[in-house]
Amino acid sequence: QGQLVESGGGSVQAGGSLRLSCAAPTLVMNYCLAWFRQPPGKEREGVAFISLGGSTTYSDSVKGRFTISKDSAKNTLYLQMNTLKPEDTAMYYCAAANLWICGGAPNKFDYWGQGTQVTVSS
Repeated sequence: QGQLVESGGGSVQAGGSLRLSCAAPTLVMNYCLAWFRQPPGKEREGVAFISLGGSTTYSDSVKGRFTISKDSAKNTLYLQMNTLKPEDTAMYYCAAANLWICGGAPNKFDYWGQGTQVTVSS
């Protein structure tokens, strides 16, 4: 815990965009990388995943609006969020795990950041 460091959260109006960044150790960049979010009073949920080979998957709620990417040279994971909605309001966490199949529940992930808050107003 705490080996990943997120940045880029903030407050934005509906329809706006934000880009989250996550600085990670070199070893972790070779793992399955993910963004999770936890809205107030709700469980943590997976938003986007990117494998070692660069394959990506998204939750239905963000598909077509969010893009996960990574820059191994900079040891950084990104989440580009466009057309933001009030229901995207949550604490966003980056995570990593050495998984054969990239994806799954939060308890499959070993490395976590402290989170960055995203608030979308209507």
